Amino acid sequence: MTQICDVINPATEEVVQTVEHVDEAGVDDAVDRARVAQRAWAKLAPAERAAALRAFAATVDDHVEELAQLEVTNSGHPIGNARWEAGHVRDVLQFYSASPERMSGKQIPVAGGVDVTFNEPLGVVGVITPWNFPMTIASWGFAPALAAGNAVLVKPAEWTPLTTMRLGELAVEAGLPADLFQVLPGRGSVVGERFVSHPDVRKIVFTGSTEVGTRVMAGAARQVKRVTLELGGKSANIVFDDCDLERAAATAPYGVFDNSGQDCCARSRILVQRSVFDRFMELLEPAVKGVVVGDPRAESTEMGPLVSKKHWESVAGYVPDDAPVAFRGDAPSGPGYWFPPTVLTPAPDDRTVTEEIFGPVVTVLPFDDEADAISLANDTPYGLSGSIWTDNLSRALRVSRAVESGNLSVNSHSSVRYSTPFGGFKQSGLGRELGPDAPLSFTETKNVFIAVQEGN
Repeated sequence: MTQICDVINPATEEVVQTVEHVDEAGVDDAVDRARVAQRAWAKLAPAERAAALRAFAATVDDHVEELAQLEVTNSGHPIGNARWEAGHVRDVLQFYSASPERMSGKQIPVAGGVDVTFNEPLGVVGVITPWNFPMTIASWGFAPALAAGNAVLVKPAEWTPLTTMRLGELAVEAGLPADLFQVLPGRGSVVGERFVSHPDVRKIVFTGSTEVGTRVMAGAARQVKRVTLELGGKSANIVFDDCDLERAAATAPYGVFDNSGQDCCARSRILVQRSVFDRFMELLEPAVKGVVVGDPRAESTEMGPLVSKKHWESVAGYVPDDAPVAFRGDAPSGPGYWFPPTVLTPAPDDRTVTEEIFGPVVTVLPFDDEADAISLANDTPYGLSGSIWTDNLSRALRVSRAVESGNLSVNSHSSVRYSTPFGGFKQSGLGRELGPDAPLSFTETKNVFIAVQEGN
């Protein structure tokens, strides 16, 4: 029996579209067709695959505004953010279009002959994406996988499938074979589970919660299936007393409230040196209250609604009436899943300090010295991102090496560039996405020794 799902606009609570879900038999059929397409794709000359990816990037570029408007409607992202996200998909495709012609093996000196290596594509790759950055995170998986010669099946999140579905259509419009890159909307318990259990899906790329990621990893282990996991985060924004305090406070809201805090990289713990704690809080309050929360279609909007009623209830559960609220920003009333930017000053062992809230809620805690800051920053099972604010270069390097995190910024909140690797320590994930080496994670290294007979 075919299942359908209503897609809701989180800013208006209105139904945008009804999406038909793929069942297990549909996944099996998609895998069969993808296997055929992959073999033909892998046989193409590298320059031909590169040209096809450039054509895909150009087609996305022609539809940036359409994709952005669709993301505003489906996900509630502010239009400025959504335009950046659509452009990012284009840029990721363009970046990895250079890979097919640069994926060289090695010639290794050995006795008695010649030894060479080849980077062989895995075959069919399954990409399971989250609802917080639907099209951007999808591109981190499908672009390097296609560049490496694989076919790709993408399962978008149930709440936010529309931009990924449209990218699947644009791929065909750009000239990619119809079965090479397929988008399969559906339930994680059906489509995602079948990706994991199907013997011809050779790798899973999963972005989502650590809880689900551990199940994906356990399921993949039954077939020794490759996985890349990008999971949760509880990142620290460490503010030392020797930094530009005004700039640190002014930018702190955007390090955590971007995308309404629905970001694994959100700096949701602000750690401030005790000697400047009070002054930092004085500077932070107007910065938080200055965040423009409202209609995501408006050019001036900086923060939109949460993605769903269910998620709003989850976030609200962390801020009961007696919560230690230092101050809040503003949010619209009426329809929509609105939640104001909220700053808490809890005890260090409070669950708002230790658990991933995934909403516009940040905790601020004091620390005494560098060792105390590092200890607090590392006191979490996660290790995805973080920021360090200091004008002391030696301290910046010491703390960067000591903090257990995959992506750190000094005097900024930058986390993701398509040209640099991205991923987490500890329970924040396994493997790396993006960067120049990403296509290699979608290949197997084949070693070939060719014996050479001695001449007369």
